[in-house]
Amino acid sequence: MSATVAVQSHGEIDESLIPGTVHLVDLQHTLAAQHAANQKDIVLVPTPSSDPEDPLNWSPKRKYLALACALLYTWFNGIALSVVYSVIVPLSSALSVTVADLNAGTGYMFLLLGYGLLFWQPFALQYGKRLTYLVSLAALTAVTVWGPYARGNGQWIAKSILTGFFAAPIEALPETTIADLFFAHERGTYLGWYAWTLAGSNFFAPVICGFINDGVGYRWVFYIPAIFCAVTFVFLFFFMEETNYDRKTVGIVAAAESRSSVEKEAAVGAGEEKKVLNNGLELGGRLVVPAGVATSPAGTPAKTFWQKLSLIDKPRPFMMHYRAWQSLKLLSWPVVFYSGFSYGTYLIYFNILNATASLILSGAPYNFQPATVGLAYISCLIGVTAASAFTGVFSDRFIIRLARKNNGVSEPEHRLWLFSISTIVIPASFILWGVGAAHSVHWFGLVFAMGTTAFANTMGITLSVAYLIDTYRDISGDALTTCIIIRNTMSFAIGYGITPWVEDLGYQNCFISAAFVGLAICSVFLVMVRWGKTLREQKRVQYWREVKKRMDAGLVH
Repeated sequence: MSATVAVQSHGEIDESLIPGTVHLVDLQHTLAAQHAANQKDIVLVPTPSSDPEDPLNWSPKRKYLALACALLYTWFNGIALSVVYSVIVPLSSALSVTVADLNAGTGYMFLLLGYGLLFWQPFALQYGKRLTYLVSLAALTAVTVWGPYARGNGQWIAKSILTGFFAAPIEALPETTIADLFFAHERGTYLGWYAWTLAGSNFFAPVICGFINDGVGYRWVFYIPAIFCAVTFVFLFFFMEETNYDRKTVGIVAAAESRSSVEKEAAVGAGEEKKVLNNGLELGGRLVVPAGVATSPAGTPAKTFWQKLSLIDKPRPFMMHYRAWQSLKLLSWPVVFYSGFSYGTYLIYFNILNATASLILSGAPYNFQPATVGLAYISCLIGVTAASAFTGVFSDRFIIRLARKNNGVSEPEHRLWLFSISTIVIPASFILWGVGAAHSVHWFGLVFAMGTTAFANTMGITLSVAYLIDTYRDISGDALTTCIIIRNTMSFAIGYGITPWVEDLGYQNCFISAAFVGLAICSVFLVMVRWGKTLREQKRVQYWREVKKRMDAGLVH
């Protein structure tokens, strides 16, 4: 079987191509495509335009500044969302809210973190990601300041709902920004960085909030994160660039059983960061427009600093309602649903840990103070760091290696093999955590279980999102909304269920059952490894018609 690269340009969509299957490695150095400057056999997917304002063409310094802004937003937004985990017991008495209601508030927050994207993600793609980041941070700062005054169940639930709505962009916007900036062969690395800031912030907040509560009182558990959000707002106002870019082409996709011949090979200089190889490719007797075709006039002037500060992106046809509806329709697409289900599964493990950590560690025989409970989360930070490296840098190298063994063709399912690690880690961690607590094992055993649970949780973030973007990159903005809705609906349910689950079954039986349920659910990745490509094939025509519709409207980013 041979595989050929097809360049889809100027509205020409080949519906026979399977979404996500890409010719990533040019083993014979014969493909008419742009290649990475530092890895001559790696094909750039998606193909960048010749416009210097295309984020894919930005200098490394400019890309990393945009990435740093997205990660700073994620870090401090994540901290503001996670202030209660190590201080649940003292907050319960200070705010006159039961532990069950505090956990229920967290459930409502996660629900709005998901469904809020039906507004925010279309808003960001319509009016600009930069504006969305800034509005989200400003509103989150105000709602976080309200936190210590939200007394009673009603106010706490209201505060949690507003927090979830205004913080919702954290769930999908940074991943979309990374997809704007980086190519397929490097995307996993930066999604790993995102996963580190997202999960790391959730685990770092309990470390500092315990000390803040013990040192200056529970009010500053909310005030200090609000101050950091305000400072981040100022930084992003001056340095966060808009990464929305309306593409006229979509990525190079490998097609099975196609004949190809290279008609001409020529090197064309296009700046120090990219190289265009060849200018003709014959597919089935027809000439396809090659990569590197200009999508804006040559010599487009670079934006000035003041132009980059603009809050409003270029005008586009109003499509917010269409994108929101499309996100709901994507619930029926198997790959999208699996990504959300997988992401949600690993988030549930994180929620179970957070909902029980303060209860277990502050109770007998451990009797940890809130600050000490917070310190236990350092183990989680270590686990997050290890998983981010494993599913980031290593996963990119892993898929390139598998592509080389597969005649240069990369399949999105290649990355899913890494789930085999977390499938083992999750049940082992839960048994150590729950059974260990029931039998009063040494505190180090529980802290170790926290770290391994965080490791698996972070793997779920990176691999689930990477699989979705690798498969449906051209509609990933809307597909990510669907993914997060599924994920956070699952999280909302566990917010209501975890407290009675633990109280009725006890730590040992609760976590043994959770361990075996986790083993079964995590093993679902094997189904996608086996039949994922078949499922992608079933949605092939629908996908390319959706891409064509967006290309005609100038809405492919």
